[in-house]
Amino acid sequence: MAMAATLFRFGSPSCKPNAAAAASNGVLAFNRSSSWTCRSKATASREAMAAAGRRRERKGPADEENNEIEWPSYLTPERLGVLSEMEPWVEDHVLPLLKPVEASWQPTDMLPDPATLGADGFHAACLDLRAAAEGVSDELLVCLVANMVTEEALPTYPSGFNRFKVVRDATGADATAWARWIRGWSAEENRHGDVLNRYMHLSGRFDMREVERTVQRLIRDGMSFHGPVSSPFHGFVYVTFQERATAISHGNMARLVGARGAGDAALARICGTVAADEKRHEAAYTRIMGKLFEADPDASVRAMAYTMRHRVEMPTAYINDGRHSVGDFYARFIAIAEQAGTYTISDYRSILEHLIQQWGVEELAAGLSGEGRQARDYLCALPHKIKRMEEKVIDRAAKAQNKTPTAIPINWIFDRTISVVLP
Repeated sequence: MAMAATLFRFGSPSCKPNAAAAASNGVLAFNRSSSWTCRSKATASREAMAAAGRRRERKGPADEENNEIEWPSYLTPERLGVLSEMEPWVEDHVLPLLKPVEASWQPTDMLPDPATLGADGFHAACLDLRAAAEGVSDELLVCLVANMVTEEALPTYPSGFNRFKVVRDATGADATAWARWIRGWSAEENRHGDVLNRYMHLSGRFDMREVERTVQRLIRDGMSFHGPVSSPFHGFVYVTFQERATAISHGNMARLVGARGAGDAALARICGTVAADEKRHEAAYTRIMGKLFEADPDASVRAMAYTMRHRVEMPTAYINDGRHSVGDFYARFIAIAEQAGTYTISDYRSILEHLIQQWGVEELAAGLSGEGRQARDYLCALPHKIKRMEEKVIDRAAKAQNKTPTAIPINWIFDRTISVVLP
């Protein structure tokens, strides 16, 4: 998935663990008004995204009250009825985007298999894989871990879907088109973490115990979602953005480690295959949200604007190496990811521009309330704002080149250090 992303499943929480909460129940709580202790050029980039995507900070009681008044409007019988009426359409236009199990790739197809190669062939193939992996930079290895960890946190994502009204899988085995989509999507996603995990294990370049502990922490700590957690309108905007970001991140990774980059053909094939899956899933959610824009443009555009104002906060935002606070480690990781080129503020802007175009946001007129028109205008102006901030980020990055890089040890790669220029 998901993430995302790398940015991946990217988000932008300004957060730190709430020590009292952590001490009392073992689960991290987050203070969203706190500051990070590590401020990199990538941190500034993320703050630029957040600033462009919200009118926030200093929320008062009136703001919270307005949310409480507005949110139930997305859950009225009339609006939820749109989702119920869409089920035959989902059957015909969304479910076909899932591949039959018999036609799907499996992790074994991508990696050495002792059952088919025999002991000697398997050993030789693993040596070849390790030799190719030696050419992948530590920066990219760290980004690969983040991709893999986010994919392995799959149990969190269907549980989020099952909070959405109408489309949820109430029993775990519902026969509705919506429920079958959730299960089919989850089944396809499950292979992503598996194949990345197995590659990493065979490559010998990672401290897999530290990586596995990171996976467990991320699933334990969960993720947050800004907005009414049971609203399909907000949920489908979020997941569409998330899937496209994830596809971009995996695709960038495939390019950077492939023949024109590090030269690891096996890893490039894996990342490219995962990216193709994510693109197919993105297409499904884009179709769903497009149908909602047709059926209820006012609710859809307002949900999209709300989501962008409050940031597309991805699961990777809570990734933790066990040594730093969540926000501090994520800031360090983002600095590495931006330096490696797996996801940038330009990618964030391009996703927004793409979705505005796909859903015809600029052309919306009929059926919009006053709030809907304001939401449309906000969304149409947002890419230009992000572009201006992007230029400032690039300018700051250029000025920072004269600064001494900071060496950041990463336990996923046996505490080898990554040099990153921090402001």
